[in-house]
Amino acid sequence: MKKIQLIGRKIGTIAFALSAVLAFTACKTGTSAKENEKNATVVNIGTMDLVNGDLIAQYEKYYEQELGVKVNIVKFDSGKDVNTALAAGSIDISELGTAPTALGLSSGTDFQVIWTGDIIGKAESLVVKENSGIQSVKDLKGKKIATPFASTAHYSLLNAIRAAGLSEKDVTLIDLQTANIYAAWQRGDIDGAYIWYPVLDKLIADGGKVITHSGELANKGIITADLTVVRTAFAEANPEIVTKYIKTQIKANDVILNQPDQAAKEIGEKLEISQKDAAEQLTQFKYLTAKEEQDFLNNELSDTLKKTADFLVEQNSIKTALNLEEFKKKINTKYLDDAVKTE
Repeated sequence: MKKIQLIGRKIGTIAFALSAVLAFTACKTGTSAKENEKNATVVNIGTMDLVNGDLIAQYEKYYEQELGVKVNIVKFDSGKDVNTALAAGSIDISELGTAPTALGLSSGTDFQVIWTGDIIGKAESLVVKENSGIQSVKDLKGKKIATPFASTAHYSLLNAIRAAGLSEKDVTLIDLQTANIYAAWQRGDIDGAYIWYPVLDKLIADGGKVITHSGELANKGIITADLTVVRTAFAEANPEIVTKYIKTQIKANDVILNQPDQAAKEIGEKLEISQKDAAEQLTQFKYLTAKEEQDFLNNELSDTLKKTADFLVEQNSIKTALNLEEFKKKINTKYLDDAVKTE
């Protein structure tokens, strides 16, 4: 799986970049953003090649067939880049992990959450060396553990440490990007890492074992997920397009949930990996039915985003976080509700 880092860098610079973009866009003409967006003939959709329904929709060309406008698919390597593009108005709809979503909203980017592509499970795991003497998270005291700081993996790692009765000061946490973690592991510089594919598989193959993962944490209410967001101005001016987009996601999720072999084949071809590998990766996330989507968006997601934003404040990635009610206002189920009504 070309699993993309969701933030994976220190992100004080992201908040600065976003504020600069927002200041620039605020200086544009006084015509309302909604008026400027009306009757769109093109929709720019961001993708990060995450293993969820977006890949099915791309493979089956649902977007081109069902949105009724020209479609541009724009590929991103990080949530940082997605946030910058949303702030600049260069994309309309995009995938975005919970950590960069919380960051973008708290930094003032005007978008809404409209869908959950997946809830992260075993796809992000804490791997340690077999000979490290670590049997559980409690044994991390005094050990060196790497993760990309301010990412969903970092968020999960800190929560796992705290749930085990330790503090982050008990563990030496090292900020490394995915490309550097495997090299540090091979040199013996670290005892473990909280990371995702393909580095995750490399560590396991090179004498590593998983002692916890994001699926176990999600069962305890510590949730990380990949979401879909839409710029507010675009959504308000083109609600029909957004509703049709949600319909494509419901349709794609139906393939994942009810035709797993077909889903693995299509995702494998999109990511240029084997169908077997794609099938395995599909087991490492949780995918929701339309009813489950409504429940998650209406109930759990705002609390998840608030907790994530508070984590980002602790890490000095943002200065302040939105409060719970403000996050609730940024989650819009109207388009999902409309899509379900017309199914």
